[in-house]
Amino acid sequence: MRITSFVFAAALAATSTAFAADLPVKAPGAIPVAATWTGLYWGLNAGYGWASLDDFTGSDTATGFAGGGQVGYNWQFNNVVVGVEGDFQGTSQSLTQSATVGGIAFSATEKLPWFATIRGRIGFAQGPWLIYATGGAAWVDGRVSFTALGQTVASETAKTGWTGGGGVEWMFAPKWSVKVEYLYIDAGNMTVTLAGVPLTSNVKESVARAGVNLHF
Repeated sequence: MRITSFVFAAALAATSTAFAADLPVKAPGAIPVAATWTGLYWGLNAGYGWASLDDFTGSDTATGFAGGGQVGYNWQFNNVVVGVEGDFQGTSQSLTQSATVGGIAFSATEKLPWFATIRGRIGFAQGPWLIYATGGAAWVDGRVSFTALGQTVASETAKTGWTGGGGVEWMFAPKWSVKVEYLYIDAGNMTVTLAGVPLTSNVKESVARAGVNLHF
């Protein structure tokens, strides 16, 4: 009886081993690579800007498209990411006002053709996500034109100011990320001179934009 039981157990074990050998073996899965923010990056962005202009025409808002490019470098220390970024933006922001004085029709147009910033960034990274604050220096270009009696005079100047804001960035694929960001820019008083007459405007700019970055 013991011999019969032993032979049966041995046969069952051999059958089980052969069956297991025929089962498909699952290949070891690829180990996910943790997202890292350290390194150089550059990208493009587009959004919308609205600027408060407090000047000789009163207090008004110049609105329009804002788009351009950015380049920067990050250093990651555990979950903390610090970096520096510069960007240059062209805008279509403008404001035109018309009036008639003494029977003479005239119009004044104010534009913000471009602005640029150099900013520090500090944020908290969790996996592929980065939440950050940013701030630094800004340069804003302002242009004013005045038209009356078929004649137009114009003047343009650039002013240094400061900027601050924040955003969220997501590394959705190796070396690629997308972001949404808000910037506030205070250029202070900008003065242009038309026909020898100085005109001063206090410019405060807001920009909401989305962008994409390629990391190296």
